[in-house]
Order: sequence, then structure tokens, then C-alpha cells
Amino acid sequence: MKSAQTDIPPAHADIFRTIAAIPPGRVAGYGEIAARAGLPGRARLVGKLLGETPPGADLPWYRVLRSDGRIALPPGSRGFREQVRRLAAEGVLAHNGRVDMTRYGWERNLDDLLWAPPVAAPSVRKRSRPTR
Repeated sequence: MKSAQTDIPPAHADIFRTIAAIPPGRVAGYGEIAARAGLPGRARLVGKLLGETPPGADLPWYRVLRSDGRIALPPGSRGFREQVRRLAAEGVLAHNGRVDMTRYGWERNLDDLLWAPPVAAPSVRKRSRPTR
């Protein structure tokens, strides 16, 4: 008899592994998960697998959002409220069902982090001396 782990197709296992790797306090879009799992263009597969995940599975499903930061569950539904609650517990705030992906996205601005010029320290105005 095969274990449940061996029954999972490799592509599905890659998606589950990628979702499990999202750090606390960060979120990712369905398409981003698919791309990181080596399946670019398969965002719908990510959504399908999340929808089929057993309720007791230890997977941070609530960290996966639409690419624009919207929660995909119907507003006001039990799942929607649960997702907002779990995200808030990690410090991720959702306003009107949307999370700021530039602020909470999983390594969203990696190019800026690596290549942007350093932020200048605020300038302090020096008092000029009166001339005599």
C-alpha cells in the first residue's frame, strides 16, 4: 500500500513545498507560487490544489492571495474572515479584503533591495552665523 505522500504528483508536491516556504508575515500570489514551483502560468492549478487541501493539513494557505493582493474567498464568508484573522495575527493587514503586496509581498521588490541606491540620511539644517 502506498503512503499518501507518494500518491501526490511531483508538480503538486512542488506547489505545496513552495506554499509551505512562504515566511510568516509575508504573502504571495497564486502565479508567483506557480512560478517559484517551476510551473509558470499554472496559477489556477495552485488555486485548485489549495481548494482541495484537507482541512487538517498544516499548510499556510492564508498567505496565498490574488496577484493584486485581494483575498480570493467571497467577502464576509467564514474562510474570508479566517484568512483576515490569520494574516493579522502575523502582522499582515488587509484593508477591504486587500493586502499591500509591495509591503507584505514575499521578496516582492528584490531588484530594489539589491540595486537601488542607498537611502540618504535626512539632512540636518545648519544654522548660519550672522555675518559681521
